[in-house]
Amino acid sequence: MATTQAVAKGSVVSPCGNRAAGFLGRRRGAVAARMSPSAPPTMRIGRKTPFLGGRLAVVPRRSKLVARNLVSSPVQMNLAFAKAIKWWEKGLQPNMREVESAQDLVDSLANAGDRLVVVDFFSPGCGGCRALHPKICQFAEQNPDVLFLQVNYEEHKSMCYSLHVHVLPFFRFYRGAQGRVCSFSCTNATIKKFRDALAKHNPDRCSIGPTRGLEESELLALAANKDLQFTYTKQPEPVPSGGTEVIAPESPRLPAPAKPLVRQGSGERSLVSSGR
Repeated sequence: MATTQAVAKGSVVSPCGNRAAGFLGRRRGAVAARMSPSAPPTMRIGRKTPFLGGRLAVVPRRSKLVARNLVSSPVQMNLAFAKAIKWWEKGLQPNMREVESAQDLVDSLANAGDRLVVVDFFSPGCGGCRALHPKICQFAEQNPDVLFLQVNYEEHKSMCYSLHVHVLPFFRFYRGAQGRVCSFSCTNATIKKFRDALAKHNPDRCSIGPTRGLEESELLALAANKDLQFTYTKQPEPVPSGGTEVIAPESPRLPAPAKPLVRQGSGERSLVSSGR
């Protein structure tokens, strides 16, 4: 009997015990019940026990959802990206501009009058052109009466071929009725050539006659180029007009025919020249 009570006492499980201890307690309680049928009911531990040896189920706590009025508002974002300035667009002066077409070049030279025009042929990938550009802008600022025209070689290759431009950077100077006064290529090392040409052809002077611009051979080459939308008709040579009398060349005079002479004393007749 003492052994049965000891077993029964050992079957009591603490509330803080683990799952294995609870299972062992139930097993011992069943053995004790079998050994002592007269044991009081309060000492029996089984599955119907509300706490001792029972399984604890842990359920996660559910939070109550709070109803919120979520209103979606459209968000407008204006992203402004600064346009990258190309190197040939930096430092431009009011008397500098880029040529758009062959017709634009011809018209700009024709409308310049006695003004000195400098045509600058460049390429975006030309290192010498890029290094020389700040100096050209300085010259344009120091000479506001000179017109600087920029021709992008990459955008106007066909026109440059017709104008026989095969080296960069390349410059051509035009002035009034004289037309093209000089053309050359230079770099930062030979910038003195540009400075001297500017000082030579820029002084104020009046030219007699209409503005010449491009050479007639260059105009015909541009018109013959199928890649360009440019037309040109050769101008007829001017005929002198006024009170000048045109004298027709005098036709040469022919000698008068010789008269036949008859020699007396002979039966034959002979022709004798007059000796003229």
